[in-house]
This record gives sequence, C-alpha cells and structure tokens, in this order.
Amino acid sequence: MSRDASRLSLILLFTPFVLWIGLLIILPQFGIGFVSLREKISWNEYSFGLKNYADFLGEPVYRNTLLRTAWMSIFVTILALIIGFPIAYYIAKIARERSRAALFLMCLIPLWVSDLVRAYGWIVLLRETGVISTTLVKWGIINQPIEMLYNDITVVIGLVYTVILFMIVPLVSTLQGMDDALLEAGYNLGGSRLTVLRRIIVPYAMPGIVSGCIITFMLTAGSYLTPILLGGKNSSWFTEQIYNQFITRYNWESGSAFGVALLVFTSFVVWAGLRLTGQSLATTVARD
Repeated sequence: MSRDASRLSLILLFTPFVLWIGLLIILPQFGIGFVSLREKISWNEYSFGLKNYADFLGEPVYRNTLLRTAWMSIFVTILALIIGFPIAYYIAKIARERSRAALFLMCLIPLWVSDLVRAYGWIVLLRETGVISTTLVKWGIINQPIEMLYNDITVVIGLVYTVILFMIVPLVSTLQGMDDALLEAGYNLGGSRLTVLRRIIVPYAMPGIVSGCIITFMLTAGSYLTPILLGGKNSSWFTEQIYNQFITRYNWESGSAFGVALLVFTSFVVWAGLRLTGQSLATTVARD
C-alpha cells in the first residue's frame, strides 16, 4: 500500500513537469520543424523540402546576422562571467551569513520587472536628453548632449545587465560547496592568490561556470526586446529576422526555418564549449 502511495505521489509530482516540457517545449519545436519543411506552392497548397533552409543559406544577410548574433552573445557571456564571478565568490565565501541573503536579494531585484521596463530604464539613462547626458552637460564635462543609444556598446551593456543574474546563481551554488580547507591548503603550500584562483577555485567552480555560460549565452542569443530597443535600426539581431519573417512578411515557413537554424547553431556553440572545457551536461547540473 505504501509503495502504491509513493508511486502515486511521484506521478503527481512529475506530471506538471512532464506536461510543461512536452506541451510548451518539445511539441512546439516539432511543430516549428514541421512547418520549416513546407514549401508554399500556391494558396493553401504545400509540398515538403529544404527550400526554406536553402534560401537562408543562400542569403548573406541572414548568415551574417546569425554569426554576428552568436559572436556578440559569446562576448556578452564572457563579460557576464568576468563581472559575475567576483560577485558570486564574495557572496559564497567572503560575505557573512546574515549579509548573504541581502546581497542575493539585490541580485534578484532586476528580475522583479520585465525586460521591457529594464530596457526603457536604460533608454531613460542613455538617451540624448537622458539622465547621464544631462548631468554631464550640467557639470561642464561635455558641451552639448550626446546620444549614447543605438550602438553595439549599449546593446552589450543592456544584455549583460539582463543576464548576469543567471551567471551568478550557478556560480554561488557551486562555490558554496567548496571546502575552505582547500583554500587554506593552497595558501599554506606557498600558493599566491592568482595560483589558488587558477589551480583550485576555477577548476572547482568549472561546472558552475559552464552552466552559467550556457544559460546566459542561450538567453542572450534568443533575446529580442533589449537589442531592438537599445540598438534601434542599427541593431542586427537574428531574432529580429525571425520576427520579420513571422509578423511582417507573414512567412511562417521561413520564420520556422530561421528558428530551427538559431536553435541548431546555438546548440552547436554550446556543444563546442563543452568539448573545449572538458565538461558535460551532467557535470554542469550536479557535482558529486
């Protein structure tokens, strides 16, 4: 009887998760893949083939936009790691127990508002009549207001601000499990701070580093609002191409092919990163 009750409890616990993954992730992906293989012949008449993918590969603008999105996403991920690692280490190993919760809460505050509100917050700060430009003019640092929006630097700043929390959380979780005796042993054996960081801290935190990089890279590559709002017409982000195919041109077949191309390409980048770091998806989820 108890075994049946345990089995029922397990089923009830996992049913929402399975439905969430199946109905909202797996099934839509199969649907997009199916639509991407359709070739429109005439009104409400389709055949199946790879024409949509051939059109994508044959157009340099689409290929270059995808590559540009990937490289900028990698750059944002690296910046998020460089900024987030010291913060995570301080929260996990240096801050007192009472202050850790407060520091972690400060990192969570940006998630209390939507991406749209956060992007407009940067617009208020960086536009020509914004807070920063007006303050610089008032202090006499510059002679006239300057426009700091609609460039790659602004897009990178906005994306780092948006995704850095997803880098900090796995790093904190990993670093909290590191025994302080390892650090003490490293220093007692004559290691400098740089040596201890390179030989002890970074290898131990590698699963958290890799998982944080995967999350931030995928979120950045799939971002839409931040690049469009902060980059304006100068923004060349692949999600905008997908949006244009679906909404502007109402070409669901090409839009689906673009979506599959983004998924495949970003998955390849993640796979390459795992191979280069010697990690696997299993080690980034849990560590013995």
